[in-house]
Amino acid sequence: MVLPISDDNSDITVFPVVNLALIAANVLVFVLFQGMGLNNDFTMAWSMVPAEIVSGEDIVTEDSVVEVRTEYGVDEMVKPGLRPTPVSVYLTILTSMFMHGSIAHLLGNMWFLWVFGDNIENDLGWLRYLVFYLVCGILASLAHLMFNRSGEAAMIPCLGASGAISGVMGAYIVMHPSRRVTVLLGRAVVNVTGIVAVGIWFLFQLISGLGMLGGGGGGVAYAAHIGGFIAGAALIKPFMTGRSSKDLPPVHLRG
Repeated sequence: MVLPISDDNSDITVFPVVNLALIAANVLVFVLFQGMGLNNDFTMAWSMVPAEIVSGEDIVTEDSVVEVRTEYGVDEMVKPGLRPTPVSVYLTILTSMFMHGSIAHLLGNMWFLWVFGDNIENDLGWLRYLVFYLVCGILASLAHLMFNRSGEAAMIPCLGASGAISGVMGAYIVMHPSRRVTVLLGRAVVNVTGIVAVGIWFLFQLISGLGMLGGGGGGVAYAAHIGGFIAGAALIKPFMTGRSSKDLPPVHLRG
């Protein structure tokens, strides 16, 4: 697995106000509203549930007890049910983009957004970047929905910013294929091009998602990652329409 550490930001001219605001919003939602992941009432009310989006109806279920096998034997744990959503269920497509399942989930997503988001904000400018981010996140959620619209998977809540961030990474591979990115590859720290750093990540999503695009393995919504990435790569050039040369950063020639 490739973990990006940093990239070359020497040509950035736009302070990443929106990117920082998005990171702050995700952190605040997790800390204040999700109670560091402990507030199940909030999480199970505002996450996107495919069955709700397909039917347009709010679904409420009871908590259940499930058995979890550990190295010490079999334990029982309470699986929270779906809570009432106080707004239209369709709005959860948006709200779920700012929620996370754990601290590790949050930190991982925010780190990728920190490394790659400022470059795309520099390309698009503040307002276009915000709209681009939200559109990619919505399309990523719809990609997940397409593979989870029926059966047991349709009742599993989906949450996280990774779909939108995948869109940012799709844009990055189109706009900055030659930009130098420092990554942790196994136990080695290496310097590679953007197309290598992001390309390896996307290849991992494809390989991991084969045969399980619906729910994903280990609770990972690979369909959302792949859908968001494709959306970002496809939409970045249209979003750049009308950006004059004076709005753009200098041509990046380092290779």
